[in-house]
Amino acid sequence: MDIRKFQNYAFVGIGSNLNSEFGAPKDNVLEAIERLKNLGVEPLLVSALIESKPLDCPPGSPDFVNAVVAVIPEKNAEALTFLHELQRIENQMGRVRSGLKNEARVIDLDLLTFKAVVYQSDELNLPHPEILNRSFVLEPLQDLLAKAEFDHLIEFIKKLRLKRRS
Repeated sequence: MDIRKFQNYAFVGIGSNLNSEFGAPKDNVLEAIERLKNLGVEPLLVSALIESKPLDCPPGSPDFVNAVVAVIPEKNAEALTFLHELQRIENQMGRVRSGLKNEARVIDLDLLTFKAVVYQSDELNLPHPEILNRSFVLEPLQDLLAKAEFDHLIEFIKKLRLKRRS
């Protein structure tokens, strides 16, 4: 599955830790993967599914099932429009936002990177500012990317972090 050029892809982090009409969290992740197929021009590349402990979640939150999907976006696709499509899928699948940070959820779709776009607004920051702090994102990314390309992506993100701080 080794991706050799991350700049061609949008990487989407997927997580679930609640049951839904689709079934258990694993079923929610698989349903989201099916729905993401409509956002790209080629077949999706999908990491292995992993289980992870809740990070910065309210006490008693259930464990998550996570994955990362690589999508080649439509040629003229924009990052913010792509984010809105992810949010549409979340809403269709029953995602509820009460305002509580990192609450349990049926589905969570995070736009991690969109090609090599650097974007900052109140609504979207690219690359996702927490990629390097989340093993449940890094492990699936390693599953998708060739070693040298994974290292290249991490270096790209680290350089942007330094620029943002200065």
